[in-house]
Amino acid sequence: MPRELLDRLDEWKSRFGPTGDGRLERLLSRIARHRFRDAQSLIRLHETLLFLRAYPRSAEVARLADQILFSFADRIGDDLEPFEEPEVSGIAGTSLTAVFSYEVARRLTARYPRAIEIAWDRYDDPDLMGSLICRFLPMLREDYPVEAHVPFREWIAQTHRRGVTDLAWLLEQLAGLPAGLRAFQFESMQVPLTWRMGTSRASRSRLRLPVRNLYLHREPLLRRSDVSLERELRAAPLPIRRLGRSEARRILDVILDTSAMRYRELYGFSHPEETQVFHAAAGRGVDIYFFGVPPDWRLPLRAYHGGMFFKNGVPAGYVELLSLFERAEVGFNLYYTFREGESAWIYARLLRLFHQVLGVTCFSVDPYQIGHQNPEAVDSGAFWFYRKLGFRATDPELARLVEREEARMRQTPGYRSSRRTLELLANGYILYEMPGTESGDWDHFRIRTLVQKLQRHGEFPPPKPSGLESRYLRSTQKDARLRAEWLKLGQEKHHFDDVLNAREGVLVKKAEREMHEGKSVSLAELHHALDRKRSR
Repeated sequence: MPRELLDRLDEWKSRFGPTGDGRLERLLSRIARHRFRDAQSLIRLHETLLFLRAYPRSAEVARLADQILFSFADRIGDDLEPFEEPEVSGIAGTSLTAVFSYEVARRLTARYPRAIEIAWDRYDDPDLMGSLICRFLPMLREDYPVEAHVPFREWIAQTHRRGVTDLAWLLEQLAGLPAGLRAFQFESMQVPLTWRMGTSRASRSRLRLPVRNLYLHREPLLRRSDVSLERELRAAPLPIRRLGRSEARRILDVILDTSAMRYRELYGFSHPEETQVFHAAAGRGVDIYFFGVPPDWRLPLRAYHGGMFFKNGVPAGYVELLSLFERAEVGFNLYYTFREGESAWIYARLLRLFHQVLGVTCFSVDPYQIGHQNPEAVDSGAFWFYRKLGFRATDPELARLVEREEARMRQTPGYRSSRRTLELLANGYILYEMPGTESGDWDHFRIRTLVQKLQRHGEFPPPKPSGLESRYLRSTQKDARLRAEWLKLGQEKHHFDDVLNAREGVLVKKAEREMHEGKSVSLAELHHALDRKRSR
C-alpha cells in the first residue's frame, strides 16, 4: 500500500491540465493520514511533496503539500542516518553533521544557538584543538602536552555556564582573537558540527519565502526543446531591484542556511556584499537573488557573483559566475528534488539575467559540471543538457566526437551515449558564444595559466575599485589592449589526445581513419577495446 500511494503521487509530477476533478487533492488528503514507516519511503514522500509544492497545479495542492511538510518532523523515526545523504539532507526532524568553515559556523550558531553543537562522537582527531584550547584554558597545559586521550569535551563543559553550548563557548573565545586569525584557528581544528533540524523553519520541509501569488502549472512543464538560448538572450531586460538592508540580511541568511544544510559552501555565500543584494523577477514563479563580494574579498582578476533561485518561494538551486572581460564561467546547480522541473528554462533565464547585468556574451562551463571526476553529472547526461542548448566543445577532437555521437542519434532513434563516451566528452570545456562575440578567442584560455604567468613575471594588477564589481567588469570590456594581452598569456594548448595515453590515441586515430574511409566503426567497440586494455 505505501508504495502504491507513492507511485500514484509520483505520477502527478508530470501530469498537468484542468484542475477541477480534485483527484490529486484527494490523494494528498489520504496520504496525510497514512503513516510511512521506512526511511526511503519517507524520503521519497518528502521530495515528491516538495516538488508538487514548487510546481503546484492548484492553490489547494500547494496548501495540502505544505500541511504535510510542515508537520513532517512527527513522521521521522529513530534511524536518522539515511537522511544525512547530501541529496536529501535538511528534512525536518533529522540532523546532519559536517565540518563547516568559521564564517558559516559563526552565522548558523548566532541564529540557532541550541540546534548546533560540536559532534564529539564523530570527532576523529580532537587533539587538533589542543594547542588552541590551551590558549583559552591555561591549566590545560598540565594535561594536554603529556597525557593521552585528553577529554577536551570535559574541559570545555566545566568552563562555560549552563545553557551555553560547547560550540558557542569556543566561538566566543575565538572572537577575542585578531580577525585574521579566527577563521584559520577554527578551520585548522576540523571540528565536526551536528545541526539538529527539529521543527525549525530553516529545514527544507518548512523553508519558504513569502510569495504574493503562486504560479500555478495547469499546462505541461516547459521542456528543453521549448527553450531557445539565442532567443532568450535577445529578450527584453528582466525587472531588477536592490534590496534594503534588512531584507537583504534575511535573504542572505536563508541562502546560507539552504546551502549549509546541503553540505555546500560557496565563496560568495560566506562573504556576500550585504549592501548590494538584488532581486530579479524571472517569471513563472521564479525569483532570483544575486550579489557580489565586498572589496576585501574580491578576486584579483575575475568578478565574482553568486545567487540563489526560488520557485514559488521554495529554494530550487544556485548559480555562481566568475567573469573576465566578456567571458563568464558559470556554475549551475538545480537541487536534486527539482531535476524534473523546468531546468533548461531556468538556466536560460539565468544567463539572460547575467548578460543583462554584467555584459558578458561568452559563457563557459567547467569540465566538472559535465562529468569530469563527477559521476553524478555523468549519470544525468549533463553534457547533452548543455549541448542541446547550443554549447560547443572547445577541443577539436572532442568536437569531432560530438559530431559522431550526434550522427548516431540521427541515424538511430533512441540512441544514447555510453557512460564511457560521456566521460570522454567531459574532458574539456564547453562554450556558448552570443552572436557578435569573437568566436574561438576563449577556446584555449585557462585562468590558471594566466595568473601563473603573471605571478612568474611579477606583474600584479592594481586593486579593484570599491564600487560595484559589475561596473568594473564593464569598464574592462572596453579595454581591448588589456584583453588581448591577457588572452595571449592565458592560452593553453589542450587537446583530447592529452586525456589518452599514447596507445589509446593510436586506437582513436585508427577509428577516425576507418570512419573517414566509410568503414563501420562502433564507438562502443572502441571503448570496449580501451577498457580491455586498461583492465590488463
